[in-house]
Amino acid sequence: MTHAWPMPGSSSSHIHKLKPWLIYTLLSLFATHSHCNGDLDIPQEVNLLTNIDSHRSQQLSISWLGGTASTFDLIVLRTEFNETVFNETVTATQENGRHHWNWTSAEPLKCTSLSVRLRSRDGQKTSDWSTTVIYRGLDDPSQTGSRMIPQDPVVLVGDNITVCCIVGERKDFGNIRYNTTVMDSVRLSRRSYATTKTNLEASTLTGTNVFCSSALNLLTGTVVFVGYPPLPTDLVCETRDLTSVICQWSPGNTHLHASRRTFYTLNGRDCAEAIPKKPPTDCRLPEWAGNWILVARNPLGQSSLSYSAQLSHRVHPVAPANLTAVAHAWNATLLWDWEYAAYAPLALACQVEITLDGHVKKRTFSGAGLRSVALLDLVPVTEYQVRVSCGAQQNFWKWGSWSKTLAFRTEIDVPEAPDLWVSLDKDNTGNVMGQVMWKPLTHRQSHGEITGYELTLWSPEENVQHTETLAPGIHETPVNLTHMAVEGRVVATLTAKNAAGVSPPASIVIPKPKSDPEPGAVSRVAGAGGGFPLSWASDANASQGYVVEWQEATCLHDCPVHWTKVAAERANVSLVSDSFRAGVRYILSLYGCSPDSTELLQRWQGYTQELVPISAVPSLTTNQRNSDIELTWQEIPEADRRGFILGYRVYLITDRQLTLYANLSGPGSRSYTVKNLPVKFYKFTVKAYTSAGEDTGSTASITMASYTDWLLLEILASLGTMTLFLFIVTFVCYKKRKWVKKAFYPDIPEPKLAGDWSRTQGPLDVKPHANSMVHIVDESAWASSKEKLVVIPEEDENEERGVRDDPVDTDEPMSIRYYNQMVDERPIRPRYPDSSESSASSLDSARTDVTYTGIQTSGSSLAFRAEPMFSQGGQQPQGGFPVSPAGRGGGYRPQVQPEVPGPDPLPVAPQSFPEPQPEKGGSFGSYQPQCSWQLDSPGDGDGDEGSIGAPSMGSPTSVASTQFLLPQEEGRSEGERSSSATTWLHDLLSSTKS
Repeated sequence: MTHAWPMPGSSSSHIHKLKPWLIYTLLSLFATHSHCNGDLDIPQEVNLLTNIDSHRSQQLSISWLGGTASTFDLIVLRTEFNETVFNETVTATQENGRHHWNWTSAEPLKCTSLSVRLRSRDGQKTSDWSTTVIYRGLDDPSQTGSRMIPQDPVVLVGDNITVCCIVGERKDFGNIRYNTTVMDSVRLSRRSYATTKTNLEASTLTGTNVFCSSALNLLTGTVVFVGYPPLPTDLVCETRDLTSVICQWSPGNTHLHASRRTFYTLNGRDCAEAIPKKPPTDCRLPEWAGNWILVARNPLGQSSLSYSAQLSHRVHPVAPANLTAVAHAWNATLLWDWEYAAYAPLALACQVEITLDGHVKKRTFSGAGLRSVALLDLVPVTEYQVRVSCGAQQNFWKWGSWSKTLAFRTEIDVPEAPDLWVSLDKDNTGNVMGQVMWKPLTHRQSHGEITGYELTLWSPEENVQHTETLAPGIHETPVNLTHMAVEGRVVATLTAKNAAGVSPPASIVIPKPKSDPEPGAVSRVAGAGGGFPLSWASDANASQGYVVEWQEATCLHDCPVHWTKVAAERANVSLVSDSFRAGVRYILSLYGCSPDSTELLQRWQGYTQELVPISAVPSLTTNQRNSDIELTWQEIPEADRRGFILGYRVYLITDRQLTLYANLSGPGSRSYTVKNLPVKFYKFTVKAYTSAGEDTGSTASITMASYTDWLLLEILASLGTMTLFLFIVTFVCYKKRKWVKKAFYPDIPEPKLAGDWSRTQGPLDVKPHANSMVHIVDESAWASSKEKLVVIPEEDENEERGVRDDPVDTDEPMSIRYYNQMVDERPIRPRYPDSSESSASSLDSARTDVTYTGIQTSGSSLAFRAEPMFSQGGQQPQGGFPVSPAGRGGGYRPQVQPEVPGPDPLPVAPQSFPEPQPEKGGSFGSYQPQCSWQLDSPGDGDGDEGSIGAPSMGSPTSVASTQFLLPQEEGRSEGERSSSATTWLHDLLSSTKS
């Protein structure tokens, strides 16, 4: 349809109203412009065309008359808002004197009114614009209702679609929703709004809804169908009646249905729809053409397929009809008919599917026009189900349709011979007991219902026969062969009965009673695949084959026995049985069968599958042996092993972790000793293991106690070390005794005394110097038990010495009487410390009078200071004799004799003497006994005395002393006099010398 209207206001009806001067000016301008563009024609007769019926068309076809120009300026505007949509220079095509150019709009053309105008262009030269032509949209004021454009479009999957909503007059626009999604919209005019949905997905059966709503309610809407163009595949044509043709294909899914579905034609003929408004998948033609073309069409496009074949190469037989069967005990005959007579000369191959107890087998037969087949090797008294399907034997195309299933039952027949076996053993009384066993006949073997069994035991040597009839439900019976010739042959024969008759006999020579196998006579066999693969050396005597018998090794009484028979030409068997269980040890025995005997050839033991032991190592105990721990356990019971025990593993549990301590290979291990462990808490786990793994393990713990043996060993080692050390020291000292004696125990020269000291000595008179005297201080601090030296004054001087008999003055010497400590025949030695014997000896000793002559010092006078004497403990008194500042002197310290109780104590009358007072500047000499020798006395004083004066000339020695009473100290230093440790050691060695 063409719509062309001049622009509003372009009419010249009002030109006469303009003023003359304005008219003149416009005409002048027009004349000038015409002169400049006089070579280009203005486009005339502009037409706008579109295919309104095409919902996908958004293309506007523009045509015009425009002279010889080939390029044109084209402007497209939205009429109401005067918005430019397109403004470009285009090159048009020319046909029949008219120029053509197609413009594609972004929105459906009917969404809003469009204005179009053109002008010719030649380089920079242009003509005037053509008259504006308007393409009216549905938003024209004359269209007052609401509507959505396009309506029910069909769009290709993956494309974009733009829809617009034209709101009715006096209606408000709300939004546009694609299914449930609110879309962004663009306003095209006063009433028109547009939105675009990109990359469309396939729609559902009913399409996808698009709604245009106001703020309060729904205004209008449309349905978008998104799908694919038709694309059929797998076109095949065949015949079933050898005359007509049936072509089939796969239509594919276009997601378009109902009126938008795909339509098919085969060789130009429409294909009937098997289901209304649903695309067909096959098409029938009455005659075979040899070549076929299939065309498929839908709103999104079309496609085609072709196929070619010969009739004899595309025969697909129909299903056999009227299938029947004639059954016998061991075979049956099947019969059927064909629907078409044309099958009679056709070479056919037919397959018969036989179903028995859920198992399906197929048998194939062939022949021209095949109508019957014979089924052989069936089982008596068995129900079968069969069906038949055929195909062309030559140029086979495919198997035809299956016939209906037919069921039939075969007839009864005599049973098969039972599978017989006899197992013998001896009881405690020596009787030979046997168990005659046979396997129940299966349905395929019984050929009908079994009515009973007949068992016969026959001894050819004794010609003894025993026959017994057994019920049909019995499959074993015990026999006592004690009274028969067990050393000879005993033959067992068994027959089965049913309604058709008696089975063939099953016979076997009863084997000898089994004895306990010798160690190593039973070999191990490893299970595989739930059974045992056995092989053996072929035996020439086993002319009637072999029998393999097995039973559980842990079973003790009424054990089920299983067996299987192997042909004589075989020497191996893969033993599989439903009776086998994993983790159970089986004993397997191989027998060789001959007409005269049944001999045991070989025995095995093994597990079909080894498992970990079901129980842990029993009775795990720990025992401490000094620093070792001994672990002991018992053997796992046979039923709980579930495999061959390969050994035991000992673990030490530390911080909740198992640490492997020892791996004991061999099943005979029952103990293990962990050596040299420190004293603390231990926990051990022992696990037995098979080839399948370890058991759960038994755990035992122990806290080690301190072991006395180790303690005694340490004590003995310490004592031994000390003894060795003392021995070495003693040995060294013995070897070096001279050096030791010289270093620590030097010899002290004994005094040489003149005269006979064996008799009692008289008093030793000492005539002091005329100006010297000895004062003995009576120390009141001494203990009352101690005896004191008694001073005896000399009343007159010995005239023989020529001493004057003058009155005694302060310088008059005195004669003292000194008692020696002991008088003995033995050499005189020191007696320190005093003992009771020395004290008694002192009492019996002779009195010694000693007179000391001091050296007179001028102007001196004596001054004596009270000095405590030795205590019985041998300690030296502290302090000394002080002297005047200008004098030097020493004091006499006699030995102290302890007072020893006795029957005849020696009375001594102490005497007191006035203490002379020293004069200023005076000096004196005094007598000092051995105990005052500081360097040689262990009880030396504290060394705070003043310097010792020069000793008296001719210092006397006590009769019981080994030292000089007055020491020679001239060459000694102060440090030597204060060395008490050296003096003590020297006196100790001197006092202990014998």
